[in-house]
Amino acid sequence: MFYSRTRNLIGDNALEKLRNSSVAVFGIGGVGGYVAETLARSGVGKLVLIDGDRVEESNLNRQIIATRTTLGMPKVTAMAERIASINPDCKVVAIESRFNADNLDKFDFDYDYIADCIDSVKDKQLLILTAKDKNIPIICAMGAGNRSGLPEYKLADIHKTSYDPLAKVIRKFCVQEGVKKLNVVYTTQPTIKTDSGVASIAYHPMSMASIISAKIVNDLIK
Repeated sequence: MFYSRTRNLIGDNALEKLRNSSVAVFGIGGVGGYVAETLARSGVGKLVLIDGDRVEESNLNRQIIATRTTLGMPKVTAMAERIASINPDCKVVAIESRFNADNLDKFDFDYDYIADCIDSVKDKQLLILTAKDKNIPIICAMGAGNRSGLPEYKLADIHKTSYDPLAKVIRKFCVQEGVKKLNVVYTTQPTIKTDSGVASIAYHPMSMASIISAKIVNDLIK
């Protein structure tokens, strides 16, 4: 029964492709948590979750894994337990570690697809280059914070983005490193300046995550 509605939509062959696929989600925060859950609900057979942080009270306003009962838990553990309660057929590998140049040996990169939901620009750049080197499809989240209007996120090649401050940095990096194509989800909506740094609201991360997840699923089944 779990797969019945999905099977009715995409068919047995596509569903089987998803169940035989492995997707790594780097960063299980506001965007990454929704990406991981959507992929699990869509029928992806294996998810590798990478994040070194724990659930904090400040996460409660937007992160799907953040509840009063998960405060203090490693984010990957909270996400793995949540997925197990939704789709126990999904194999989850939880890696409680930040992805950076110091711990590349922790990752085998035996993935069919990578969802980059990392906040750190430096680590995001490393992941982009690693995916290119390993020839693994990757899609990257750009900025979802400091915005409160109706979400207007777009899927585009990094070289065709505009306005998004993070996309500008990544676009320049890709030019320098010879990355000719990179799928990203971004918005041209202006950011809101605040007195306390990054601000967020629940519906923006989930809106970005839905596009990332849809792109991954459709690429895997085509």
